[in-house]
Amino acid sequence: MAQKILLLYGGFSAEREVSISAKDDIASALTAKGYKVIEHNLTNVWNLLETIKNTNPDVVYNGLYGNWGEDGEIQSFLDMLQIPYTHSSAKSSVLGMDKDLCKLIALQNGVKVARGVKTTFAEYQKNGSPLKFPYVVKPVSDGSSVGVFIVRNKQDEKSVNYANENAEILVEEYISGRELTAMCLAGKAYCVTELKAKNDFYDYYAKYTSGMTEHILPAPIDENVENTCKQYAEIMHKALNCNTLSRCDFRYNPQDGVVFLEINTNPGMTKLSLVPEQARYIGISYADLCDKLIKNATYRQR
Repeated sequence: MAQKILLLYGGFSAEREVSISAKDDIASALTAKGYKVIEHNLTNVWNLLETIKNTNPDVVYNGLYGNWGEDGEIQSFLDMLQIPYTHSSAKSSVLGMDKDLCKLIALQNGVKVARGVKTTFAEYQKNGSPLKFPYVVKPVSDGSSVGVFIVRNKQDEKSVNYANENAEILVEEYISGRELTAMCLAGKAYCVTELKAKNDFYDYYAKYTSGMTEHILPAPIDENVENTCKQYAEIMHKALNCNTLSRCDFRYNPQDGVVFLEINTNPGMTKLSLVPEQARYIGISYADLCDKLIKNATYRQR
């Protein structure tokens, strides 16, 4: 009998639409691999419990992004229910989503990061930036470059805005240069992609709008730069104990070298996404990639 896979998509975060846009491709891939796919659009936890009770899935494919997808919440929920799920554990997800904690882990493991200060939006409004121009302001815990501001001058400062005054933010030095990314699959990084956004930087719009970002694979960079990116990706994957798949983003310029920006413990799986593209480059199909995630699904046994 075919394994029953509960494909979770949608969710409560700012990346809900991204999750929805990837759902059909994931479902088709898993069906092609012989799994029985049950789709669930997460809008209500009680409805999710009812679906789990009625279908008794063998594995949950975590197709959720952002808060309640990559931050350890859904992972902890499934741990308590003792249902295996794809991608990384609750602990790995928490550490990966919290950019401040993740930077500390990177530093402890010899990975170069941008200098920065954790604060709140209220404190930032009251006291201004602890760093000189140019700098970057971003949420401590969010994905897909949601709520990221590049601040080059006083005028840019006026555009920094968050609905919650108590929101935790990072104020970091701005690292100019080339945008690079590397997937890590089962602990190994194989290649590096360079991203050339038509926007000011690789923001949410650039990531998920067709034609707004050029993906150059392999990245036309020196071998030393490529190897550093791959080494950093492998170090962070191991340090966070990621399961199966992760993706690390970097900035590079000759003066600063390779600078780690963040890790994605549940990287995007849309047609525009970088991980399926890198997987294809090394000979792994989209369906095979989804299948690997299912075969490696697990949960924390208490």
